[in-house]
Amino acid sequence: MDPRIVIHEPDEQGGRRVHVDGTILGMAYSEMDLREFLRRVELPDWEDVDIEDAGLFRWEGPGPESWEG
Repeated sequence: MDPRIVIHEPDEQGGRRVHVDGTILGMAYSEMDLREFLRRVELPDWEDVDIEDAGLFRWEGPGPESWEG
């Protein structure tokens, strides 16, 4: 099963496009932005979810430590 949440490679401004279940949510420029998207889609425990969980997240390009283009 593919992860529900896809975080794409950073663009030139450092933003990362975020998809949840195939729907584009927008651009995240930080982990805080990503967690706001998780809150909006009502992901359980969004505040404490492990964003490195490969069963839930697919990071394209660098992982969650990188928000630079």
